[in-house]
Formats: sequence, C-alpha cells, structure tokens
Amino acid sequence: MSVRIGFGFDVHQLKENTDFWLGGIHLDHTKGAVGHSDADVLIHAICDALLGAANLGDIGIHFPDTSSEFKNIDSKLLLKRVMKLITEEGYTIGNIDTTLCLEKPKIKPYIPEMKKTLAATLGISENQISIKATTNEQMGYVGREEGVCAYAVVLIEKK
Repeated sequence: MSVRIGFGFDVHQLKENTDFWLGGIHLDHTKGAVGHSDADVLIHAICDALLGAANLGDIGIHFPDTSSEFKNIDSKLLLKRVMKLITEEGYTIGNIDTTLCLEKPKIKPYIPEMKKTLAATLGISENQISIKATTNEQMGYVGREEGVCAYAVVLIEKK
C-alpha cells in the first residue's frame, strides 16, 4: 500500500517550576511537563504516529527512557531521527493533524510558532501541520492541571 495512516498519543505529568516544552517551543507557564527527555507531548505523539504509520514500532523502542543518551534531550532531535527513519523506508509526509489537551495556558497564541518550528524540523510545509487544542472541562488529571496529553494522526505516502 502506498498511503498509510498512523496514530500517536502521549501524556506527561505537570509540575510547578518546570520548563514547559510543547510543539518544539518553550511556553511561559508556571508548570511544565516532566519526563526523561524534555517531555514535549506534542512531538512525542507525532513521533509515535509517524513510526506507527511506517510500521517501525514506537518511540520507546527507538528512544528508551532507560538510556542516558536521551536524558533531557530536545524532542526536536528525536523528531528529526524519526523523519530520517521514515524517509529511509521511502515515505514522505502527506499531513499531520494533532490535538493538545490541557487547561492552561491557552495554546492559540503559540500555534503559529509551533507550526513553523515543526515544519522546519520535519522539512515540510506549515500547511501540512494542523494543531488544535482543547480543555478537559476541568475533569480528570488534565482538568486538575496534573497532566497534559496530545493526540496525532499522520498520513504518509511512498515516494
């Protein structure tokens, strides 16, 4: 099959006085995501969607959280490696559609910079990337601002 889809999901705990990286950019917020890397849930979900679409496993297989090589790594570097993997398999990205789930901060002002950063990292056009955000209506871990999660769907095509 020449066209394939992939789905990705990621979640990270939020903690006070921690840097918040999302979509490859730093957000000015009182809380940030905690993880082995920079905990960028949006990039991690995109990585998983791309890897899944190409049947290459998941982010944990390629970048295990038990490896010191990936401790505090910039997730844009992981995304570049994933792009290299799918390119080596003969795939290009058709489009990426994502949704972020968090109560605060409001994401709309950050979306243009996120799209620009992700497009540059992947070597694709900004109009191939959709970023949406929603709250969890103050329910669950997202609603209590204990965590953040992201969903991504991608379309890849054989060159």
